[in-house]
Amino acid sequence: MQISDIQYLTLFVITFTLVGLLTPVIRRVAISKQILDTPASSHKSHTQAVPYLGGVAILIGVVFVSYTSLVFNGLTRNNFWLATSVLVPAVAMGLVGLWDDLKNLPPLPRFIGQSIAGLVVAMLLVISNNVANPTGSTFVDILITVIWVVGICNSINFFDNLDGGAAGTVAVSAIFLTYFALSNGQSFIAALAVVVAGGTLGFLIWNWTPARIYMGDAGALFLGVLLATLTIRLNPDTQTLFASFATPVLILAIPILDTCVAVFSRLRRGVSPFQGGKDHLSHRLIRLGLSRKIAAISLWMLSVFFGLLAVVISLIREDNEVIFVMLSIIFWLLLFLGFVRTVDQ
Repeated sequence: MQISDIQYLTLFVITFTLVGLLTPVIRRVAISKQILDTPASSHKSHTQAVPYLGGVAILIGVVFVSYTSLVFNGLTRNNFWLATSVLVPAVAMGLVGLWDDLKNLPPLPRFIGQSIAGLVVAMLLVISNNVANPTGSTFVDILITVIWVVGICNSINFFDNLDGGAAGTVAVSAIFLTYFALSNGQSFIAALAVVVAGGTLGFLIWNWTPARIYMGDAGALFLGVLLATLTIRLNPDTQTLFASFATPVLILAIPILDTCVAVFSRLRRGVSPFQGGKDHLSHRLIRLGLSRKIAAISLWMLSVFFGLLAVVISLIREDNEVIFVMLSIIFWLLLFLGFVRTVDQ
């Protein structure tokens, strides 16, 4: 599937515009149906009820533009299957998230449902040979893929705790994913990543502080599966297998960091990791004195930094790749230690 630069830009603009126009419509529906995130729990940081379902606008926009572009770019059975194998699992997980938004499921059943769905996605990816960097062992490939899909899916969901934080960071990750896919001629991955970037930035218009709508679990889980699936299929232009596996981790380093900090903090305090709390990166940055806007921008910039590290690793000589990956890991660990040392709440 050959796509020109103009077509990539068109995909971005159309998705940005469509989601930007759909979001206020979905917002009105959510308000009319009283599908609201009320600040009833102690871990909620907002003071007024905010409508959910922004993720529905993202989902509709991404899916509609993706399939429409296939029709106009020469629909083939292979292209249709490629798109469907990525989008349908993401939509399925988005519907699980929508169910949670509507019914407010308990944490444990929600996590079990996500894990089962992640397992199905992982098995389909490995069995259909859609993993870019297999180890050669089907069992190991499935195990790694399950951990990655479930982990990223839940990381994006955990990370959606600050106005504009998740939407902006996902957009940054999608832009870097586009770069790596284009660098290695993976036009299909690049096209879907461009659509994700356009959709999340279109939603960000309405999600920027003070947020007028949240993406909810429907959006977070949908985007989580999309990013996990696309990064699994990414074949970065690196010299070593170690750097190849490190690239997706660096692209999504900040949502992963947020989840690790929150889970470690809760386990240390004897609290269930499924329980909500004000122990995410955004909460800690705000307690350090940053405003909500600056905290969100700081998370975006950290994501940009790790994305640039991944780019540098892809451009240097083979004998330096492992060194730079190890330095990136050390910096990530220093951030982890720095954040967990801040006051929990």
